[in-house]
Amino acid sequence: MHYFVTRHKGALNWLRQNVDVVATHLPHLRDLQCIQAGDHIYGTLPVNWVAEVCKRRAHYFHLQVEIPEQLRGLELSAEQLYEMGAQLVEYVAIRPICDQAILQMADQREVFL
Repeated sequence: MHYFVTRHKGALNWLRQNVDVVATHLPHLRDLQCIQAGDHIYGTLPVNWVAEVCKRRAHYFHLQVEIPEQLRGLELSAEQLYEMGAQLVEYVAIRPICDQAILQMADQREVFL
């Protein structure tokens, strides 16, 4: 399944114009029980929800856009999102289960710096 998760009309229109799939629109992702392995979620979610989506082996594509301060909090159109260079970026997030996991991740990160 594919899901567009946004409560914003402009973002929904932008997603429909840029993602060539039949998707279910959800204004909010209230229940993760519907998310299955292999599903695709497009929109903007808080990182803890992204981690839960990824834990279910689904794919999360973040609607990423740099919004100027004067436009924050306003309803933006699909055209405005285009003008600001909106794009979809796949993210993977995990929630470490213990302090040791965090330390291991930090050690691994230094390898990539």
